Amino acid sequence: MFCGDKNACRGILFCITAICRNEKETINFFVLTANIKGQMEGISKAMCDNFVRAAKKENGENTVKLFDISELFSSYLPEANMSTRFTPACMLRLFADKVKEIPDKILYLDTDVLCRKSFKSFYDIDISDVEIAGVPDRYGKWFFGNIFRHDYLNSGVLLMNMKKIRSSGLFEKCRIMCREKKMFMPDQSALNKLALKRKLHRRYNEQWKIKEDTVFKHFTTFFKFLPYFHAVTVKPWDEERTHKILGITEFDYLYGENFYE
Repeated sequence: MFCGDKNACRGILFCITAICRNEKETINFFVLTANIKGQMEGISKAMCDNFVRAAKKENGENTVKLFDISELFSSYLPEANMSTRFTPACMLRLFADKVKEIPDKILYLDTDVLCRKSFKSFYDIDISDVEIAGVPDRYGKWFFGNIFRHDYLNSGVLLMNMKKIRSSGLFEKCRIMCREKKMFMPDQSALNKLALKRKLHRRYNEQWKIKEDTVFKHFTTFFKFLPYFHAVTVKPWDEERTHKILGITEFDYLYGENFYE
């Protein structure tokens, strides 16, 4: 599952292509979007057709379904967090429990996460006893979580037990929290505070340098201390900076795909 507005389209296209290149099992993709006047413009059906072509290039059985949840999102806007540095589109996933087509178990990915190996064994992990499972956030233990338990999860890659989430009302509780309490990373913070969760190995959401066993590489913001302390953000669709700053070339096939133009 992906969530986002029209600005997320490049990322989704890259994600789908990388997934289908590395995972030969049939995959059903779900994309949640919304149109909110003055806030976000939703993903169009025409753009979704490009997602479908990318998904079916490797396996004709793959599917992509686009869901416009504008009415749902508008009826319960996360008002306290609509003007944070994080786009409101990030919070669309908190409405997944209201989309009946979303299956009982689903893998959620941010649109700056690229697959580099089959993730079937990851998806098959038994999470029947928790609501979400993910990898600790690289900086979370210093700023948000417990420094000893290191249990503050990065929400860019999450296995979600939708059956349990629907029965417990987790997303409803998160929506209320995002509506009433201003937070630095709203949906991620709400999920970490309220969810029954489990930590997984970092190879499923590598937020630093790619290793041999890395399954998903997450292009997160990181900090550099020299020549002065500053944050650095490089997204996978920025070819020049991905090469120059990160030294990553293994995803170069994405820049040559016809769909990119």
